Amino acid sequence: QVQLVESGGGLVQPGGSLRLSCAASGSISSINAMGWYRQAPGKQRELVAVIRSYGVTNYADSVKGRFTISRDNAKNTVYLQMNSLKPEDTAIYYCNFRNIVSNSMTWGQGTQVTVSS
Repeated sequence: QVQLVESGGGLVQPGGSLRLSCAASGSISSINAMGWYRQAPGKQRELVAVIRSYGVTNYADSVKGRFTISRDNAKNTVYLQMNSLKPEDTAIYYCNFRNIVSNSMTWGQGTQVTVSS
């Protein structure tokens, strides 16, 4: 099994920045994808960004150019640098780990990001 521990959420003013971190532990497969999803009140959970263990990334159109996902494979940790934050980025952000071979997934507990003046 995989365990995920997230950190880095909080309250920030529009235009500000935050950095989220998610550390994975346990049975970490070498071929995997780690990413961030978010869910705003009354909305469905949506993909924000994902990065595979071999470096390929994908971003939601709404965050391209503002958010950057990266990972440290030695630490099994994924980061989400969020710049130029907007009120519509307000949501609970969930870390996700996916074993690409088995397609099994693990979710973090979620961290609140609030963008407000």
